[in-house]
Amino acid sequence: MNSLISFTLFSIVLFFTASFSVQADVVKPALVEISLNTEGTYSVELRASIEALLTGINGRYKNTRQSPNAKAYDELRKLSAAELRLAFTPFETELTHALKLRFDGVVANLQITQVSIPATGYTKVPRISVIEMSGNISRQHKQLTWYYPEAFGDNAVRVRQVNEVDEKWHWSTWQWLRNDAVSEPFSLTELFTVPPWYETASMYLVAGFEHILPKGLDHILFVLGLFLFSLTLRPLLWQVTMFTVAHTLTLGLAMNGWISLPAQVVEPLIAVSIAYIGFENVFRATLQRSRLLLVFVFGLLHGLGFASVLQEFGLPKEAFALALISFNVGVELGQLAIVTLAFLAVGFWFRHKPWYRGRIVIPASLLIAITGLVWAWQRLSFG
Repeated sequence: MNSLISFTLFSIVLFFTASFSVQADVVKPALVEISLNTEGTYSVELRASIEALLTGINGRYKNTRQSPNAKAYDELRKLSAAELRLAFTPFETELTHALKLRFDGVVANLQITQVSIPATGYTKVPRISVIEMSGNISRQHKQLTWYYPEAFGDNAVRVRQVNEVDEKWHWSTWQWLRNDAVSEPFSLTELFTVPPWYETASMYLVAGFEHILPKGLDHILFVLGLFLFSLTLRPLLWQVTMFTVAHTLTLGLAMNGWISLPAQVVEPLIAVSIAYIGFENVFRATLQRSRLLLVFVFGLLHGLGFASVLQEFGLPKEAFALALISFNVGVELGQLAIVTLAFLAVGFWFRHKPWYRGRIVIPASLLIAITGLVWAWQRLSFG
């Protein structure tokens, strides 16, 4: 008897639970995905219940039965996709005006480009439609924020940056927004943002300078070798000019993909060039044409060394020439800084002394040469 009563009570509870569940939909938050393409376009994909939007059923209700508009909601659920699309059309303007997509604080003009509504199907299963909006945007923007009114319900939003040419994507994390909150700013600098020309120029100029001072010890020693050979300005200018023309040439060719040598070949040869310059400073006292030719050849090698670093750093396709030129200018400023510091340290004070070559040029050049040989051996040994 007790078993019969228990079974009857369980059946009643199950009946009412099932009856309630088929008459009520759970109110789900909208899902929003904002995509920005490096071609200069953006799109917003909003996944939500159009029936809930039209009847004002939002996050205040745990299910649709709690809303005073539950009956209207159920009627909309019965409409075909085409009929619901017609019912949604008058609401489009209200929706796009209420949504707020801001780029660096400036509100974008949202335009609905497509609405995808599933077929009616089983009317007690929530029907999630996809509302798409898109537009053009400058790539100077660095962040965006998103606002979805509480009147439409809770929502979750994330941002995707897309570079289709290089097949790169960057997804942000989801932000769950409630209580009429505006999203925290989403950064766009990972892929989308193109900095203004002066920022690009400054960034690559500094990178070129830092590759010489303080990071480019092998290039520092090579330039010091050129400086030590020259008691007067003219021989130094000839050597630096040949070196500059050469490394600029190979750097440009390498960054355009027209020439390439593996680092295990280039790096030992750069070390050999340093050793050669040091030894020639010891055994030759005057500038020869052969020296200028060798400096040019060594400059070609050093240009390939610059290219290996710059390839890791990367060059923006939309500002390739500007970035490459700025990097080269930075390299030249670094070399000029080396020569200036060396001149102020020893050249200005001692270059006219009779003992300058014997006490400064030869010992310093030998030290440079030995260092170059050690580096060449190490780079060959360790590949």
